[in-house]
Amino acid sequence: MFVSDLRKEFYDVIKGKRILVLVHFDVDGICASKILQSLFRTDHILYTVVPVQKRSDLVDVYQNHAEQIKHIVLINCGGCIDIVDLLQPADDIIFFIADNHRPLDICNIYSGEQVRILSKLGDDEQVPAFEDVFREDESDEEEESDEEGARPKFDESALEKRRNRRLWEQQRHKIIFDYTQFSFYGSSTAVLMFDLAWKLSKDSNELLWWAITGATDLLMTEKTEQDKYLLMTASLQNHVSRLNHKTQDDQPLDCLRITFEKELQLALYRHCSLVESMRHSLYTATSLKLWTLKGEKRLCELLAEMGLPLSQCKQKYSGMDMALRNELQSLLEAKVEKYGLGNLCFASFTLTHGFRSKYSAMDYVYAASALLESTDKEKTSADAFLDVTDCLSMNKLSVLEKGIETSKQQLEAVYRQMQTFLDMNQIISAGPFLYATVIEGTPDARFFSAPHCLSLLARFTLRAHVSISRSKKSRSLPLVITTPDVRSSETNTCLICGIPPVSEESPRNFFGKAFEQAAEKTASKSELEYFDTNIMRLSVEDRSKFFDALISLLS
Repeated sequence: MFVSDLRKEFYDVIKGKRILVLVHFDVDGICASKILQSLFRTDHILYTVVPVQKRSDLVDVYQNHAEQIKHIVLINCGGCIDIVDLLQPADDIIFFIADNHRPLDICNIYSGEQVRILSKLGDDEQVPAFEDVFREDESDEEEESDEEGARPKFDESALEKRRNRRLWEQQRHKIIFDYTQFSFYGSSTAVLMFDLAWKLSKDSNELLWWAITGATDLLMTEKTEQDKYLLMTASLQNHVSRLNHKTQDDQPLDCLRITFEKELQLALYRHCSLVESMRHSLYTATSLKLWTLKGEKRLCELLAEMGLPLSQCKQKYSGMDMALRNELQSLLEAKVEKYGLGNLCFASFTLTHGFRSKYSAMDYVYAASALLESTDKEKTSADAFLDVTDCLSMNKLSVLEKGIETSKQQLEAVYRQMQTFLDMNQIISAGPFLYATVIEGTPDARFFSAPHCLSLLARFTLRAHVSISRSKKSRSLPLVITTPDVRSSETNTCLICGIPPVSEESPRNFFGKAFEQAAEKTASKSELEYFDTNIMRLSVEDRSKFFDALISLLS
């Protein structure tokens, strides 16, 4: 069931209770959990936070804590699976689900008091009606089958009843298939939690920054459309104005200050050189084709026309001439039309902390995402989760800086691998989709055997391929990318990620359902455990038959 009043039906219910908070491994989810933890500490609510990456983690954590805890909050996980069927909980356990994954499971939506959904449905989200997917007479079915022996063979009313039931079940199957066919995302869970903090009059600049970071994560990972992001930023901008209305003279020197302003779609440009940033940013690299000699020449032309000396652009941004730094955005904006960079600027937020460096919301997302998928073999997933929570804390800027450095390495690895795919013609058309494989033994494979980085590589590769492809069809083809799973304890496994075509404006993804059906059809040794269903683990020996099934399924 949906919760209409977060304060009365959620927060007031859990006050004074012991809470288990399960958080998915994504930046929006961790930001939402930080906001919720801040509220819990204010009201002295006892809680335990556990990160979960897969369904099996969810089951394990639940079994370990079920005896002591009766109220469980699931953040960005559990919404798309029948949670009662998966966990088989006692009747007195209540689940509160705040999940941005869609579509939400029908059983969770129509559950009575046990499953309560905090997320709000978007205007474009249609949920099947209760009577279309559940029948009142389902429990009577067994009784009817027992009575059948006593009835005459051609009992017309029984035949009619059976025929109607069969028709209803066919219709139900079609309705559920149409509803679950595509996976997509709702609005930011961090923004939802900030909304709760605001209603409780416990909001602050720190909590607002986490909400902004969560919303920016959805935009950067292409989980939300541009117009939905603009609606989120309009709401956040009102809060920024409210909480940052004092002039700088009235504020302490070391206070947090958030500013709403235009931001450049350039990765970490305040923390590296302008040339490096433009090369490793998906938007500028694919628009200017910077991996080609012609693209490199165009970049030099662009910088020359802006009046920026190459020596300035190749040194770290903080070392650039102050006048050039101040004018950089306006100089770039003057040339966007000529160089086909119309979407280079977008509405975003920056954070200043006293006299320290200025950080953008994008910087925080890049740093947090990189720390979440650290390649350090000594770190467990729990360690990585704690690093991200530290990175988001305002008093641990050293962890943020470490995340930014790790992100630079990640972006360089993605760019190198994308260039390898293109130079070696490794992006192959399989008919209904394109596919590419990271070859076993590739040094950078350690970066890609993690969902976020693999998705980034897939998006970068597809856009780069479309930008140089002579075939108009390439814009309408999705991409499937596979990489050796070097982080897995099992040998000979690979990770597979599927993303929608470039021409698809709405980020709806059909690969979750397609992967499931292809794995079932071929009886492949696979693991469909991730909450982001467009990512799966597969045995390498089953890969060729799995791809054959996927091709026939999508043809």
